[in-house]
Amino acid sequence: MEVAQQSKFVKDIIDTREDTESPIVLEEVTGDVLAKIIEYCEHYQNVSLDNNDKNNDVPQCLDGILPWDKQFMEVDQDMLCKIMVASNYMDIKPLLDLSCKTVANMIRGKSEEEICSMFNIIDDFTDEEKKQLLEENEWVD
Repeated sequence: MEVAQQSKFVKDIIDTREDTESPIVLEEVTGDVLAKIIEYCEHYQNVSLDNNDKNNDVPQCLDGILPWDKQFMEVDQDMLCKIMVASNYMDIKPLLDLSCKTVANMIRGKSEEEICSMFNIIDDFTDEEKKQLLEENEWVD
């Protein structure tokens, strides 16, 4: 039960429902993704993730991700995206932060073209639309 309650979404359901025997349905999460999320939650079940306590005792890699977390996130892009969406849906902030940091590290130092290629993003903006976006977001380097 402690593992499941790392998800604020699941915790709220557990705390408010009267029928404790019926399963909790996670419509947005497939079995393979849920298995990864459970693995993460089991690993950190005795650690207060809200306070980032996990960062106090374990040395981080140069990319800011703990060694266990880095190995945990060594999944294909499809699974990475599914973990990100599911952790957001289930309200597991530390896992959402980890998945976002993993994506940020993947794109760090890459050109716009490399990022588009990496994530199969089709650039369908006209030159005029690109110019407008650049003007609206001058703060972006």
